[in-house]
Amino acid sequence: MNRTSEDRGRTRVGAVLATAALVLPTGCGTGGPGGTTVDGVQDVAITIALSRFDPEVITVRRGTAVRFVVTNTDPIEHEFIVGDNALHERHEKGIEPSHGDRPGEVTISIGSTASTRLTFDSAGDVVFACHLPGHLAYGMTGVIRVR
Repeated sequence: MNRTSEDRGRTRVGAVLATAALVLPTGCGTGGPGGTTVDGVQDVAITIALSRFDPEVITVRRGTAVRFVVTNTDPIEHEFIVGDNALHERHEKGIEPSHGDRPGEVTISIGSTASTRLTFDSAGDVVFACHLPGHLAYGMTGVIRVR
């Protein structure tokens, strides 16, 4: 069977979501880059290079406010979307093609840095991904392990 890159992308997120005990993040606001922990907020630096997130697996402590600081070194735009299966489906299908000031959803322009802040109240795994056309199929996804 010949699968399209879109099918492979859905399968990859589906596989990640199927194995993850998903938790919904809570919290709001955005923040900028800073130290490792400032005022009780843990900064997690993520770099996008060659259409990949680095790191692809992130571990955070439950109940800690986390500021994800995402730097895009690629010559193309990317997204950093954190959430449950329904959220990823909406973005992947184009039902929710844009996002504004929602925690866990940022667009990172070419050569720039963007951030978003979330607090994970429950232990489990939460998926993050880029849903721009073809990016998920290429493998732009990862997991946040909340312990």
